[in-house]
Amino acid sequence: MPKAQPMYLHRAADGSPPRIRRGYDPKFRPSPAYRASLPDMMEAAHDAIQGGHVPIQQVGVSNFRLPLKFRTKGKKLLTLEASVTGTVSLEAELKGINMSRIVRSFYDHKDQVFTGEWMGKILKAYLRKVESKDARLKISFSYPMLQPSLRSGLAGWQYYDTAFEGVMTRAGDYRRFIHFDFVYSSACPCSAELAEHARDRRGVYSVPHSQRSKARVTVEEAPGKKIWIEDIHAHCLSALRTETQVMVKREDEQAFAELNGAHLKFVEDAARLLYREFEADKRITDFRIACAHLESLHSHDAVSVICKGVPGGFTADFMDFRSLVC
Repeated sequence: MPKAQPMYLHRAADGSPPRIRRGYDPKFRPSPAYRASLPDMMEAAHDAIQGGHVPIQQVGVSNFRLPLKFRTKGKKLLTLEASVTGTVSLEAELKGINMSRIVRSFYDHKDQVFTGEWMGKILKAYLRKVESKDARLKISFSYPMLQPSLRSGLAGWQYYDTAFEGVMTRAGDYRRFIHFDFVYSSACPCSAELAEHARDRRGVYSVPHSQRSKARVTVEEAPGKKIWIEDIHAHCLSALRTETQVMVKREDEQAFAELNGAHLKFVEDAARLLYREFEADKRITDFRIACAHLESLHSHDAVSVICKGVPGGFTADFMDFRSLVC
């Protein structure tokens, strides 16, 4: 019978103990001297860098979550679960960054009410800690707003996918963006016209097609200006009119059918209507709007993208239309 081979982590077949002892000591507490002795990959030699000797534009952490406080336009405080992505640039001569420093910088300010200025402080703090030139922070959350029904007097909570984004450039510029998703109904003008033609010429009842649709609005706040989430929602509602409903009775459903009939729109109409609203707001430096109408007639979607047209600003290069499925 062959001799049993020794094992590193497990007891061997002949009963001999493992070469390496495993165990966790819950009572161990590192002393300052022990902590100072721990190896730090940030101090590794340059030859430890693998791959091309080039800078990296973004490296960091994504989707670390924590509750954050937000102030509504009506001055109420909301505590919402937020998903945070934080990245910095990495120079060619550095192997990496200490990812936990980004998280710790955030937790240093976790009890403060979120504002654009607060996000700027976070960016500056972890730029200093990781010795980087550029930093970006994106905070995503679902924002609740109580919306009234059209005729019944009911009300229900509508939730809006929202994100605040801040960018600190190596030139020292601080730029702030808001991303906001607005879900609405779009009734097709062509289908409505054809349905009326069938009723007029042949006495045939038909139903024009409409579909749930989404607009993703990204705005850049002008320096020193403040635009609230409620303001962005108001612009979307004013432009499109047919936001999906939460609480409905029969009179609300009838009202919604009438509302869609009064505000027929192709996807290109939706883009232009939103453009007119946001272009008039002087608190907004730039914007980009992507719309998707999830066709009930076709097996594909109708989409459009429009931007303000600021030199050097947003371009209409949005292609992630599947993320607009709602």
